[in-house]
Amino acid sequence: MNKSIKKIAIVGPESTGKSTMSQLLAKYYKVSWVPEYARYYCENLVAPYTLQDEVNMYYGQIALEDAILVTTQNDLIICDTTFVTVKIWSDEMLGETPQIVLDALPKRPYDLYLLMDIDLPWQDDPLRDFPNQREYFIEVWHKELKALNANYKVISGLGDVRVQHAIAAINEFLAL
Repeated sequence: MNKSIKKIAIVGPESTGKSTMSQLLAKYYKVSWVPEYARYYCENLVAPYTLQDEVNMYYGQIALEDAILVTTQNDLIICDTTFVTVKIWSDEMLGETPQIVLDALPKRPYDLYLLMDIDLPWQDDPLRDFPNQREYFIEVWHKELKALNANYKVISGLGDVRVQHAIAAINEFLAL
Protein backbone atom coordinates (compact mmCIF):
# COMPACT_ATOMS: atom_id res chain seq x y z
CA MET A 1 0.00 0.00 0.00
CA ASN A 2 1.28 3.44 -0.91
CA LYS A 3 1.88 5.27 2.36
CA SER A 4 2.12 8.65 0.61
CA ILE A 5 -1.60 8.73 -0.12
CA LYS A 6 -3.32 11.37 2.00
CA LYS A 7 -6.65 10.32 3.51
CA ILE A 8 -9.30 12.97 4.08
CA ALA A 9 -12.33 11.87 6.08
CA ILE A 10 -15.72 13.57 5.93
CA VAL A 11 -17.38 12.92 9.28
CA GLY A 12 -20.12 14.16 11.58
CA PRO A 13 -23.56 13.56 12.98
CA GLU A 14 -26.51 12.32 10.96
CA SER A 15 -27.90 14.51 8.19
CA THR A 16 -24.96 16.87 7.88
CA GLY A 17 -24.23 16.25 4.20
CA LYS A 18 -21.29 13.85 4.54
CA SER A 19 -22.09 11.66 1.54
CA THR A 20 -22.93 14.58 -0.72
CA MET A 21 -19.84 16.50 0.40
CA SER A 22 -17.47 13.58 0.01
CA GLN A 23 -18.69 12.87 -3.52
CA LEU A 24 -18.46 16.55 -4.51
CA LEU A 25 -14.93 16.82 -3.12
CA ALA A 26 -13.77 13.63 -4.86
CA LYS A 27 -15.12 14.98 -8.14
CA TYR A 28 -13.59 18.43 -7.55
CA TYR A 29 -10.13 17.02 -6.80
CA LYS A 30 -10.54 14.21 -9.37
CA VAL A 31 -9.62 11.56 -6.80
CA SER A 32 -11.05 8.29 -5.55
CA TRP A 33 -13.96 8.25 -3.14
CA VAL A 34 -14.55 5.68 -0.39
CA PRO A 35 -18.30 5.29 0.25
CA GLU A 36 -19.85 4.65 3.66
CA TYR A 37 -20.10 0.89 4.06
CA ALA A 38 -22.52 1.06 7.02
CA ARG A 39 -25.25 2.58 4.84
CA TYR A 40 -25.20 -0.42 2.50
CA TYR A 41 -24.96 -2.83 5.41
CA CYS A 42 -27.82 -1.32 7.41
CA GLU A 43 -30.12 -1.13 4.38
CA ASN A 44 -30.07 -4.92 4.35
CA LEU A 45 -30.49 -5.62 8.07
CA VAL A 46 -33.68 -7.50 8.94
CA ALA A 47 -33.27 -7.36 12.73
CA PRO A 48 -31.96 -4.81 15.23
CA TYR A 49 -28.21 -4.53 14.88
CA THR A 50 -25.81 -6.11 17.31
CA LEU A 51 -22.20 -5.69 18.35
CA GLN A 52 -21.31 -8.28 15.69
CA ASP A 53 -22.97 -6.05 13.09
CA GLU A 54 -20.74 -3.19 14.25
CA VAL A 55 -17.68 -5.44 13.84
CA ASN A 56 -18.91 -6.36 10.35
CA MET A 57 -19.35 -2.67 9.49
CA TYR A 58 -15.83 -1.96 10.74
CA TYR A 59 -14.39 -4.70 8.50
CA GLY A 60 -16.49 -3.54 5.56
CA GLN A 61 -15.35 0.09 5.87
CA ILE A 62 -11.71 -0.95 6.16
CA ALA A 63 -12.02 -3.31 3.16
CA LEU A 64 -13.52 -0.55 0.98
CA GLU A 65 -10.84 1.90 2.01
CA ASP A 66 -8.00 -0.58 1.49
CA ALA A 67 -9.34 -1.52 -1.94
CA ILE A 68 -9.28 2.14 -2.97
CA LEU A 69 -5.83 2.70 -1.43
CA VAL A 70 -4.24 -0.14 -3.42
CA THR A 71 -5.89 0.77 -6.72
CA THR A 72 -5.89 4.56 -6.78
CA GLN A 73 -3.45 6.43 -8.99
CA ASN A 74 -3.93 9.60 -6.92
CA ASP A 75 -2.04 10.87 -3.90
CA LEU A 76 -5.29 11.74 -2.11
CA ILE A 77 -8.54 9.92 -1.33
CA ILE A 78 -11.80 11.22 0.12
CA CYS A 79 -13.55 8.98 2.65
CA ASP A 80 -17.28 9.24 3.36
CA THR A 81 -16.98 8.72 7.12
CA THR A 82 -14.59 6.39 8.97
CA PHE A 83 -14.90 3.59 11.43
CA VAL A 84 -14.85 6.19 14.24
CA THR A 85 -18.58 6.12 13.47
CA VAL A 86 -18.62 2.47 14.53
CA LYS A 87 -17.19 3.49 17.91
CA ILE A 88 -19.70 6.28 18.37
CA TRP A 89 -22.73 4.16 17.43
CA SER A 90 -21.51 1.14 19.39
CA ASP A 91 -21.02 3.23 22.51
CA GLU A 92 -24.36 5.01 22.13
CA MET A 93 -26.58 2.15 21.02
CA LEU A 94 -24.94 -0.92 22.57
CA GLY A 95 -23.01 0.54 25.50
CA GLU A 96 -19.62 -0.72 24.34
CA THR A 97 -17.22 -0.71 21.41
CA PRO A 98 -15.72 -3.89 19.93
CA GLN A 99 -12.10 -4.24 21.03
CA ILE A 100 -10.90 -4.60 17.44
CA VAL A 101 -12.24 -1.12 16.71
CA LEU A 102 -10.61 0.39 19.80
CA ASP A 103 -7.29 -1.25 18.89
CA ALA A 104 -7.45 0.01 15.28
CA LEU A 105 -8.35 3.65 16.01
CA PRO A 106 -4.80 4.87 16.76
CA LYS A 107 -3.29 2.63 14.05
CA ARG A 108 -5.39 3.86 11.11
CA PRO A 109 -5.32 7.66 11.28
CA TYR A 110 -6.59 10.04 8.64
CA ASP A 111 -4.55 13.03 7.59
CA LEU A 112 -7.45 15.46 7.83
CA TYR A 113 -10.99 15.16 9.13
CA LEU A 114 -13.68 17.57 7.96
CA LEU A 115 -16.34 17.60 10.68
CA MET A 116 -19.64 18.58 9.10
CA ASP A 117 -21.52 21.06 11.28
CA ILE A 118 -25.16 20.61 12.24
CA ASP A 119 -26.28 23.83 10.54
CA LEU A 120 -27.99 21.97 7.66
CA PRO A 121 -31.71 21.25 7.94
CA TRP A 122 -32.54 17.69 9.03
CA GLN A 123 -33.42 15.36 6.15
CA ASP A 124 -35.53 12.33 7.05
CA ASP A 125 -34.05 8.98 6.05
CA PRO A 126 -35.04 5.49 7.23
CA LEU A 127 -31.46 4.94 8.46
CA ARG A 128 -31.37 8.08 10.61
CA ASP A 129 -32.46 7.93 14.23
CA PHE A 130 -31.76 11.12 16.17
CA PRO A 131 -33.17 14.34 14.68
CA ASN A 132 -33.29 15.96 18.13
CA GLN A 133 -29.83 14.97 19.33
CA ARG A 134 -27.61 16.60 16.75
CA GLU A 135 -26.06 19.01 19.29
CA TYR A 136 -25.18 16.05 21.48
CA PHE A 137 -23.61 14.09 18.63
CA ILE A 138 -21.53 17.01 17.34
CA GLU A 139 -20.02 17.21 20.84
CA VAL A 140 -19.36 13.46 20.78
CA TRP A 141 -17.54 13.91 17.46
CA HIS A 142 -15.41 16.73 18.91
CA LYS A 143 -14.55 14.53 21.90
CA GLU A 144 -13.63 11.51 19.74
CA LEU A 145 -11.51 13.52 17.32
CA LYS A 146 -9.69 15.26 20.16
CA ALA A 147 -9.06 11.87 21.83
CA LEU A 148 -7.36 10.77 18.60
CA ASN A 149 -5.38 14.01 18.49
CA ALA A 150 -6.87 14.35 15.01
CA ASN A 151 -6.21 17.17 12.60
CA TYR A 152 -9.74 18.41 11.95
CA LYS A 153 -11.74 21.41 10.80
CA VAL A 154 -15.43 22.12 11.32
CA ILE A 155 -17.20 22.81 8.03
CA SER A 156 -20.35 24.91 8.15
CA GLY A 157 -22.48 26.90 5.75
CA LEU A 158 -25.23 26.05 3.31
CA GLY A 159 -24.94 24.90 -0.29
CA ASP A 160 -21.97 26.18 -2.25
CA VAL A 161 -20.66 28.07 0.79
CA ARG A 162 -20.26 24.78 2.65
CA VAL A 163 -18.45 23.21 -0.31
CA GLN A 164 -16.15 26.23 -0.63
CA HIS A 165 -15.31 26.03 3.09
CA ALA A 166 -14.40 22.35 2.68
CA ILE A 167 -12.25 23.05 -0.40
CA ALA A 168 -10.48 25.87 1.44
CA ALA A 169 -9.75 23.57 4.40
CA ILE A 170 -8.34 20.88 2.11
CA ASN A 171 -6.29 23.38 0.10
CA GLU A 172 -4.85 24.79 3.32
CA PHE A 173 -3.96 21.28 4.47
CA LEU A 174 -2.39 20.35 1.14
CA ALA A 175 -0.30 23.54 1.14
CA LEU A 176 1.40 22.58 4.41
